[in-house]
Amino acid sequence: MSNAFFQVPQPHNEPVKSYAPGTPEREAVLTAYRDLGAKQVDLPMYIGSQQVRTGHTHPIRPPHDHTKVLGHYHRGDRTHVEQAISAALEARKAWAKMPWQERAAIFLKAADLLSGPYRALMNAATMWGQSKNVHQAEIDAACELADFWRFNVAYMTELYAEQPGSQPGIWNRMEYRPLEGFVFAITPFNFTSIAANLPGAPVLMGNVAVWKPADTQIYSADVVMQIYRAAGLPDGVINLIYVDGPEAGEVVFQHPDFAGLHFTGSTGVFKHLWKTIGAQIDRYKTYPRIVGETGGKDFVLAHPSAAPIQVATGLSRGAFEFQGQKCSAASRAYIPESLWPAVEARLKTDLASFRMGDPGDLGNFINAVIDERAFEKICGYIDYARNSPEAEIVAGGRCDKSKGWFIEPTVIRTTNPRFRSMVEEIFGPVLTVYVYPDGDWDSVLELVDQTSEYALTGAIFSADRYAAVQATEALENAAGNFYINDKPTGAVVGQQPFGGARGSGTNDKAGSKMNLLRWVSARTIKEALVPPSDYRYPFLG
Repeated sequence: MSNAFFQVPQPHNEPVKSYAPGTPEREAVLTAYRDLGAKQVDLPMYIGSQQVRTGHTHPIRPPHDHTKVLGHYHRGDRTHVEQAISAALEARKAWAKMPWQERAAIFLKAADLLSGPYRALMNAATMWGQSKNVHQAEIDAACELADFWRFNVAYMTELYAEQPGSQPGIWNRMEYRPLEGFVFAITPFNFTSIAANLPGAPVLMGNVAVWKPADTQIYSADVVMQIYRAAGLPDGVINLIYVDGPEAGEVVFQHPDFAGLHFTGSTGVFKHLWKTIGAQIDRYKTYPRIVGETGGKDFVLAHPSAAPIQVATGLSRGAFEFQGQKCSAASRAYIPESLWPAVEARLKTDLASFRMGDPGDLGNFINAVIDERAFEKICGYIDYARNSPEAEIVAGGRCDKSKGWFIEPTVIRTTNPRFRSMVEEIFGPVLTVYVYPDGDWDSVLELVDQTSEYALTGAIFSADRYAAVQATEALENAAGNFYINDKPTGAVVGQQPFGGARGSGTNDKAGSKMNLLRWVSARTIKEALVPPSDYRYPFLG
């Protein structure tokens, strides 16, 4: 029996490899990419100890080549949701009692497996399945996921160490129990790390999970499960199912043991799920925890004192890396008239140098958007701007779906600060710019704050510190992650805990102790060391 207070390894951010020509990691990932492209996989669901193959298969096609089939996954139905819940609740009996250091060991091992022998495979799977270039795959699927696993272990130990004080004759203790039931994790396509962490963070705290990934992320989700299993995660603790969302919800949200929702996706879906849970509240044994990170309409605001090249670079990277398919991607920009000519010129130069194509060609900076539905939606916004008298397309604007879902990085300039593409979430490589008179700085701050329902990320560029302070105060509620003289993307675990409020979610900050606190139910224990033997208090004398 363990009888020590264990110190876990000090977490560190996983170093980002360069993949420069001649490096071993470049050859390793290209080899893995070629190997995956040369075969077809058959991906089961993971329910309890079973790998479930239903025979109802769907093809997995890379976004950059929709004529190619990488393999098939086995689609489930409501019966598989029921089986997954039963398997999770059965696994909970032992997992909730597992000593915390043993849970920690599994996640620490998973991080080392990922950053070591599974690194090339994980990156290659993300490159194929989600059409990320090697750098975007590296910072997401390898580094951020390893960071989640390592830092969450450290945050868990910090949380457990937070104990109440005690007076003479009393010993007060606090224990952090897992939730009573199971957690349902609904995860997005755009970040492999988020997809793995949404079931993983509750599980680290002793919970069990049913995980429903986006259909377009299943290819890399299977690799995540391979790592969890190789690290020693017991069967049934995480159950991975491929079931239609509404069908899964009909089972999950009517189950009395539903204890929590960990969600990343659209604002509309999250609101619908919240309403559904509220309508079923009398069914549950306890009030479910609802944690969600949703949409964004993230801004870049330049002050007249800003350096135009720095602004343009922040826009080139912040708006167009991973084809703008980041919750944090810059989607609307406010540039003063005095800076716009220089910013526009640099933006055009940058975009003209972007190469677009297959992630297997490491010279390509831009790849494809995730699927046909996204392609049609994004191109619809571009066509709307092209035909509007309030807007002009400054750069890009072409769409080509002949082989893959390719959209040129597009810059729109509008004369209407509430133009449709300045307000609505697009989730693609489209940046809309409003050029404002230099003297309107104060009113533009109010405009930025009030234009969008979202409040996820935002950035201001300014060489004037007074202006930077003014913007930081005026935009206090406009972004949960706020950047000064930097692009609004690229939050790092352990450095910038991520999340936003308003229409962007519950702001429970993935990659921080705050998030883990949502997945426990604390119990206070008071022990009287020498119990009183007389009911009389001194005042009665």
